[in-house]
Amino acid sequence: MWQPTVAALAERLAATARARLGRSLAIREVDSGSCNGCELEVNALQNVAYDLERFGLRFVASPKHADVLLVTGPACRNMREAMERALACTPEPRWVVAAGDCAVDGGVFKGSYAVEGGAGAVLPVDLLIPGCPPSPEQLLEGLLALLEAEASGQK
Repeated sequence: MWQPTVAALAERLAATARARLGRSLAIREVDSGSCNGCELEVNALQNVAYDLERFGLRFVASPKHADVLLVTGPACRNMREAMERALACTPEPRWVVAAGDCAVDGGVFKGSYAVEGGAGAVLPVDLLIPGCPPSPEQLLEGLLALLEAEASGQK
């Protein structure tokens, strides 16, 4: 029952990415100090159930090849420079997506001496996807909403 929904979301996302970028969407996931719950859901996007590669959506190893920085975890003080460098290496047009409650506002780590807050404390965030952790469907819906809003000029 969820497969048709995921397939429809992924097809719309791939088509929107091709229309906006002229190619498929390349995503670089940046873990800025999380508990790894969000990473499990992000990794699920690549498993046989979701298989984003079949729609041309892919995760890349370098921010130099990315269109989207998908940030998970709070903005830890020790990761600030790495996050800034990843953004500087990502070519325009680019988007920053904060995925998960910790990336949105610090989540359960909020108030720690080692945490500056959510990803927005370090990077200019274009989209917030709340959840602890957000499901793969929520991640797909968020990426699609971002591209559709960008295409219509509503950023």
